Amino acid sequence: MNSAINQSVSEGTHLRQNSETPNFIERIRTNQQTLTAELKSQYDFIVCGSGSSGSVVARRLAENPDVSVLLLEAGGTDDVPSVMDPAQWVNNLGSERDWAFQGSPNPALGGRTLLMSMGKVLGGGSSINVMYWARGHKNDWNYFAQEAGDAAWSYESILPLYRRVEDWQGEADPSYRGTGGPIVVRPSPFTSPLGPAAFESARSMGIPTFNNLNGHMAEGEGGCSFIERTIRDGRRCSVFRSYVFPYMDRPNLTVLTKAMVTRVTMEGKRATGVEVLNNGVVIRLGAGKEVILSLGAINTPRVLMHSGIGDHIELQRLGIPVVQHLPGVGQNLQDHLLLLGCVFQRPEPEIPPTEEQAILQWKSDSSLDTPDMWCPLGEGASVSPETAGFDPPANSWTIAPGLVQPKSRGQIRLTGPNPSDPIELNGNHLGNPEDLKAMVRCVEFCREFANSPAMRPFVKREVIPGGMTGKSLEEFVRNSVGTYWHQTCTAKMGRDAMSVVDNNLKVYGIENLRIADGSIMPRITTGNTMAPCVIIGERAGEILKSDHGL
Repeated sequence: MNSAINQSVSEGTHLRQNSETPNFIERIRTNQQTLTAELKSQYDFIVCGSGSSGSVVARRLAENPDVSVLLLEAGGTDDVPSVMDPAQWVNNLGSERDWAFQGSPNPALGGRTLLMSMGKVLGGGSSINVMYWARGHKNDWNYFAQEAGDAAWSYESILPLYRRVEDWQGEADPSYRGTGGPIVVRPSPFTSPLGPAAFESARSMGIPTFNNLNGHMAEGEGGCSFIERTIRDGRRCSVFRSYVFPYMDRPNLTVLTKAMVTRVTMEGKRATGVEVLNNGVVIRLGAGKEVILSLGAINTPRVLMHSGIGDHIELQRLGIPVVQHLPGVGQNLQDHLLLLGCVFQRPEPEIPPTEEQAILQWKSDSSLDTPDMWCPLGEGASVSPETAGFDPPANSWTIAPGLVQPKSRGQIRLTGPNPSDPIELNGNHLGNPEDLKAMVRCVEFCREFANSPAMRPFVKREVIPGGMTGKSLEEFVRNSVGTYWHQTCTAKMGRDAMSVVDNNLKVYGIENLRIADGSIMPRITTGNTMAPCVIIGERAGEILKSDHGL
């Protein structure tokens, strides 16, 4: 096992270096032009979606030169400045690279609708997100293993996978961190005195500090640490660029963009391929071995339902022939809450460059088994349209309260039988009253942190929320809270009646169809979801290789 990992790591470093040369880039262009101009009627595997899981699955399958792999992406190229330049990530939101789903009006949010962004570009969310790398808590993965009835999903089992995929650029920690893997991860160092003060403030509040967000800190009560991001030499390292791009000069891997998967084609209860809308033309493509859905927690259940896989009552209501009754499809939607932000004006007029300084992870209630508050801290005034009216001055800094173990559950429903019909997206954020209590406590926690002795030199006044308490603070949270855009859990892995896939990611009752993306999470992970989705892709790759003897 270790020798295989070492070989993969060595190869990963070589491929990354080679893929940056002009000759290699031209070879990719020529190869993919040929492959997409002459699409085959059938491939061994069709991977639907090039995001944080799909890119991993496609790469691992294509490592075998005798296996033909088709990777489908509804969006277009990632070779644009707003993707490649980490500082421009926000410019992708609402653009052609964003599905830009709109949630239903939510009474718990004062009737507001939330933008539910998801990547529609090569790399999916990993090409438009903030590039935070957070593995999830030890308890998350052990819960996955418990629900699946499979120790291969446990924290102990996935830790070697994380070491395998990382190229860690921080202080050496071989028990937890790997080097030479496809994903470059670097800690964000302090760029202003605010960072060291944040660490000192945490310690004064009994919160331990760490140099490594994804080591011991991910196993305990929480802490304060450096933020970790997937950036190398000032450029975004998306999962697609890290995994797929170095293999695109190979004849067995075809990457087709502008290809929106609308249905899985079926013979009885066996998946035979997919129906795709490619540049306005509907085409059918066959899969000789398997179809893997990696379309994300909104589009994966949408495609399942349009394929006749879902709650039979819902499907019959829309006139969709039922292939397999799975009532959990589209249910159990979970997301992380984010409030931008708790903002404090500095005493001095100087304006430090906007930059993250630290991440705080702690419990809103000491009785919880897993930390539920996730609060990045940095220079600059980070606001949303809902909080921009407070008009914070430029010489401000921000803590952004986040809730990462929500109790609220939403759902996704079809509104019609055709793939072009819009979907109904009920995020149900703050739908459970416990989430409002936890989010209010999170704001209070950020305020207490900012008022600690170590932080006082950096606080002239609290700009947002400006000293609100009680009912006023509750209303502020209702009217201001948004989302991290971490939609997950809508086709969960498990063994109960609401589960959609088993421990090997097979869709119950259907042959040759698996799901590998954030929708299979039984519950949302603690922190940003890109890294766990990479591991879901790695697990899928391992399982597929084993089942097909690759």
